[in-house]
Amino acid sequence: MRVALLGTGTMGTGMARSMRRAGLDVTAWNRTRSKAEPLADDGIAVADSVVEAVHDADVVLTILFDADAVLGVTDEVSTSLRPEAVWLQSATVGIEGIQRIAERAGDMALLDAPVLGTKQPAAEGKLVPLVSGDAAHIDRVRPVLDAIGSKTVVAGSRIGDATALKLAANAWVLSITAATAQSLALADRLGIKPGLFLEAIDGGPSNATYAQVKGTAMLERDFAPAFGLDGGRKDLQLIADAAGKVSVPTALVDGVRALFDAAAEAGHGQDDIAAVYAALRD
Repeated sequence: MRVALLGTGTMGTGMARSMRRAGLDVTAWNRTRSKAEPLADDGIAVADSVVEAVHDADVVLTILFDADAVLGVTDEVSTSLRPEAVWLQSATVGIEGIQRIAERAGDMALLDAPVLGTKQPAAEGKLVPLVSGDAAHIDRVRPVLDAIGSKTVVAGSRIGDATALKLAANAWVLSITAATAQSLALADRLGIKPGLFLEAIDGGPSNATYAQVKGTAMLERDFAPAFGLDGGRKDLQLIADAAGKVSVPTALVDGVRALFDAAAEAGHGQDDIAAVYAALRD
C-alpha cells in the first residue's frame, strides 16, 4: 500500500515512521521541506510538492495544523488523487472545518479520521484513530489505521461524527491538564509539596494516567512539546464553537481557554500544554 502523508509536524513524523515500520510505502510532504527530510533516513520518500506526493497513492493522510491548512492543499489533492484512492483527514479541524473540507473534496473518497494521542504514541504506533464515513472506505485503509494505532474507534457513518468525538475527547484532555495544574499550584501556594498531590491520587479512583504524566512534566518544568499549547488553544476554540451551537454551556471550556491564553501570553505558545501550569503558578 502506498501512502502519502501531508504534514510532518509533531504527530506526522511519528505516524510516517510507524507506517514505514509496518511495511507501507510512505511518501511525506511538508510545506517546509527541511522538516520532512530527516524521514529519508527511515526509507520514507520526501516529495517536493503535494502533487508529487499524492499522484500514485492508495491513501492520502493529512495531519496539518487546522482547517485552513488542509483546505490549502485540497485542490491539489483532488486534482492529483487516483479515483480509487482514499483520503484520511486526520487534522483536528472542528465541525465547521470538516464540513468545509468535505464540500471541497466533492466526490473524493473522504474519511473523517482524527486521532487521539500525542508525540510518543504517534512515534510508537499507539494512537487511537477515530474514524467515520463509508464502511467500505474504512475497510480499505485498515493497514494504515493498524500501523498508526493501538485500536480504531468507528464513530459513525457520517463525515463529522469522528470530529465530534475528537472534540469531546480533547475537551476532557485539556480540562484535566488545567485541573492538574490548578491542584499542583494550590498545594504549592498552601505550603505543601505539590508532588504530594500526585502521590495522593495515584492508585485511587480519582487517579488518571494523563494527570500523572502532565503533572510530572509540570513539576519538572519539562515543557518540550508533545501536544503544543497553541494547538490546544485552537482546539478549545473549536470545542467552544461546537458546544455553543448545540446549547451546551461553555463556562468550563471558557475558563480553561483563559488559562491557556494566559500561558501563551507569557511566552509558552510553542511549549507543551503542560505549560498551562505557568499561568497558575507564576
